[in-house]
Amino acid sequence: IIDEAQNLTPKQMKTLITRAGPGTKVVCLGNIAQIDTPYLTEGSSGLTYVVDRFKGWDHNGHITLVRGERSRLADYAAETL
Repeated sequence: IIDEAQNLTPKQMKTLITRAGPGTKVVCLGNIAQIDTPYLTEGSSGLTYVVDRFKGWDHNGHITLVRGERSRLADYAAETL
């Protein structure tokens, strides 16, 4: 499980995913709206890179959640700050 993947570069994501052994599943979690690395954007994030590159591959899945599962405070802060 790679959590906070939105804060990784494409090279870092490649480094992690290419180390997976036979039978391994890799799950990448992240929210592009929560990038807090100053040199990354939605377009340059490693999470975006992996989603785009793996699109169409039969062994890939991608899910976008449409609502937050955190507190009302966290949702409000994400919208307001």
